[in-house]
Amino acid sequence: MIRVRKDAIQKEQIEPYFEAWEKLSKEIFDAHDERNGKKAQSLMEQGIDLFEELIVKTSESQVQQFLLSEEYEAMPLNGMERFQFIKGRPGQYACFVQLDELFKELKKRYARLRVQK
Repeated sequence: MIRVRKDAIQKEQIEPYFEAWEKLSKEIFDAHDERNGKKAQSLMEQGIDLFEELIVKTSESQVQQFLLSEEYEAMPLNGMERFQFIKGRPGQYACFVQLDELFKELKKRYARLRVQK
């Protein structure tokens, strides 16, 4: 299991990622609302990259890329399976909802890990 780095999960370190997701998620929602699948997919791919970057940035791993084959301490329950589903169909609204939930759960998980470490 790839553990999180305590210094990397401090609120001031990770909050910009969640703020970026908040802004991006509104744009994705609007794209789905307008039935603009190409725009939604493109924005979702940015959201997927943001999620991967956050997981990698906060991990102790020497590898600076997200690995689907690894288990990350920060990843929410069933997170890897859910994330693979999202990556496989980024243009679907259901995947947007799942990614939004993963970001919410990840934020809570980081808060819990900050207290524990």
